[in-house]
Amino acid sequence: MTEQATALRPTHWSKSIFSAPNVVLGLLCILYFSAYVDRVNISTTAGMMRKEFGISNVEMGVVFSAFAYPYVLFMVFGGWLADRFGARRVLMVCVSVAAVATFCTSLVSGVVGLFMCRLLLGFGESVMFPSATRGMQAWIPSDRYGFVQGITHSFSRLGNAVTPPIVAALVILWGWRGSFAVMGVMTLAWVGFWVYYYRDDPRDHPKIRPEDLIGLPERAPAKARKIPWLRLGWRMAPVTFTYFCYGWSAWVYLNWLPSFFFEGQGFDLKKSAAFASGVFFAGVVGDTVGGLMSDAVKRRTGNVKLARLSVLWIGMLGSAVCLTAMMYLHDIMWISLALAAGFFFLELVIAPAWAVPMDIAPQYAGTASAMMNIGFAVAGILSSVSFGWILDLTGNWYLPFLCSIGLMLAGTMTSLLMHPERPFIDEPA
Repeated sequence: MTEQATALRPTHWSKSIFSAPNVVLGLLCILYFSAYVDRVNISTTAGMMRKEFGISNVEMGVVFSAFAYPYVLFMVFGGWLADRFGARRVLMVCVSVAAVATFCTSLVSGVVGLFMCRLLLGFGESVMFPSATRGMQAWIPSDRYGFVQGITHSFSRLGNAVTPPIVAALVILWGWRGSFAVMGVMTLAWVGFWVYYYRDDPRDHPKIRPEDLIGLPERAPAKARKIPWLRLGWRMAPVTFTYFCYGWSAWVYLNWLPSFFFEGQGFDLKKSAAFASGVFFAGVVGDTVGGLMSDAVKRRTGNVKLARLSVLWIGMLGSAVCLTAMMYLHDIMWISLALAAGFFFLELVIAPAWAVPMDIAPQYAGTASAMMNIGFAVAGILSSVSFGWILDLTGNWYLPFLCSIGLMLAGTMTSLLMHPERPFIDEPA
């Protein structure tokens, strides 16, 4: 690629706000936002559900974990579908499933119904992020991977941050059941906009301009590629485990933070929602900053491994330090600040982590990112149940964070084995 083309690329991205690539990016940001609203709304209403249905912390942890089972079972299959059939059709189906699952949660009458709705939601969302990664890989230049993953995931954390007060307001108006019905309808509305606007190949889009195509990958049609499953899976294994270490702590925050304030600190619904939102807003900043940092290091050094791993190490080690400090604090304001700082550092990890599958295997971006995200799904199952079990056993809301600290230290070590600087080749030498 010529120096002129390279120079043009960031200029068009920054000035053409309503260009087709930016509109696609906007749709993906909204998708990530709504996905996490649908995913974590149950954590805000968990206390009310427990009282209405008479269930324990362990049973609530099992309900939380139900979301992650189909994540493990269908994640890679969903990534393959996106590589095979394109993100347009696959996202249309999976987001529709997630919308129906969210709406049906408003109709449940007990713990079994909650569990089944969370299973269905997990099935829909298991396909979502790998398919979105496949979709953005076709539309985004490679030197923007960190930024795009950072900004989209920052919208997911924005969903975390605003969900507690939004759900609290909806609960006041229509009860916790009404809150799920409203969010299900809003998620379904996104599907219509996506099908209308998105194209799997940007060259087929009616509003695409020649300058928008600068730096975009030339890729063969998805049907022409036969995925080398074993070789790709082995190559992605260190990435998967590293993301498992990140995911353990992320799920602790997403599932249990509102309950930490509501039940662990004895706050009312409004106050616990406000404190949880404050912590989650720190993650919004962390997602964006992590992506910008990773891309900046890559542009300045040309070293992909340094760009990804340096930010990942800062994130994991910084979060471990903050959570360790929290264990020795007693004032709720300082505890909240430590949790917020820990979540900020933790979310620095997500943009470089999601850029790694695109660095390693851009031709299989959907499948490779799905393999990585299996680690996140398994962490969701184990951490959700473990947290509830430790709570029922000890009544200590701080003790479960020790596991997070240990796994983040482990993740910094296994990240050395990821090697994003070594592209995956279709045929071995």
